[in-house]
Amino acid sequence: MTVTTERAIPFFPPDLFDGDRETLLDALYEVGTDPEQKFILGRRTARFEEAIRARLGAGEAVACSSGTSALTLVLAALDLGPGQEVIVPAFGCAPLASTVLSLGATPVFADIVPQTMTMDPEHARTLVSDRTRVLMPAHMFSVMADMPRLRALADQAGVRLVEDAALAQGGVLRGRPAGLWGDAGVYSFVQVKTFGMPGEGGVALSEDTGLADRVRMLRNHGQDGRNRFLHHRVGHNSRFDEVMAAFQLHRLAGLEERLARRAAICSYYSEQFRDLADAGIVAPPAGGDGRFPYVYTLLCEDRDGLRDHLAAEGIDTHVYYPRILPEQPAFAPHARSDGHWPRARDAARRNISLPLYPHLTDAHVEHVAAVVRAFALGRQP
Repeated sequence: MTVTTERAIPFFPPDLFDGDRETLLDALYEVGTDPEQKFILGRRTARFEEAIRARLGAGEAVACSSGTSALTLVLAALDLGPGQEVIVPAFGCAPLASTVLSLGATPVFADIVPQTMTMDPEHARTLVSDRTRVLMPAHMFSVMADMPRLRALADQAGVRLVEDAALAQGGVLRGRPAGLWGDAGVYSFVQVKTFGMPGEGGVALSEDTGLADRVRMLRNHGQDGRNRFLHHRVGHNSRFDEVMAAFQLHRLAGLEERLARRAAICSYYSEQFRDLADAGIVAPPAGGDGRFPYVYTLLCEDRDGLRDHLAAEGIDTHVYYPRILPEQPAFAPHARSDGHWPRARDAARRNISLPLYPHLTDAHVEHVAAVVRAFALGRQP
């Protein structure tokens, strides 16, 4: 790492796609002037799906309008409905609960593992009932959930495993990419994700051809792609944009390089923070199986103090999910009255995320690490 020069470091950088501006404009012109005049679900989307499938070694890849939509369509394709339950983590993004409720089913909230902030397989095991239809873990920040144990639990309980890998692109556990451990998995392409784009988008992944075909049908108002205006199911509008497909095909070539840069930043942070646990700051480990470089998140006893200290040094941070899902007004009426999620509450109270994106300079990364260490050890940065 080199010497610090600039000190203002945003958490959400405004220039994520500056280097691809001309490519985006070219894609817009190409699609807009194409004699075919097909702006959704055209040949570019098909090529993009094939590229994703080939990169991962996935059986099927179905591009959708967002990661949330992909999750909804997967659950709908499994015929989830009233009277059925889905076990989801208590700590995480709202779609973990809202997608279930939108289909008339009930989310059952499991506590998390403190080190990874992902679903605790043992707590999930105690929640399985004769109404359980789906187990739906989510990978969180930069560490995959314990998919081997969750896969075994789903198989033992005779339920489907749906993997919310929305932010885990680049993660691999025991040689298997994130998104391919479940009966289906989803990614999100919203701009801040590791394979983000300037818009909304996502993909559903599955080895089950029948399930994938149902997702394809549902994303286009229940039509099968051959017979327009013949609706086999009550579907949705979750169609992928041709301009974004062309843009993502261009960006795919540089994905590994961007992931590597993110991973290097994560490793540097973790090396710098590994001795801070006694000072109230717990960092994820450097490297390791099942890691992915999406967001770098610390657990800090004095989160507000650290946030203010970093802000005074020109460093933006972000707190994800400061309230657990079963205590959100939208979901609390559906949570079990005897539910107890102490580790999820602790993560909601303590988590704070640091800047992490490929074009952070070495100087920026060094500055962030130095300021965190200064706060923890009571020194000036």
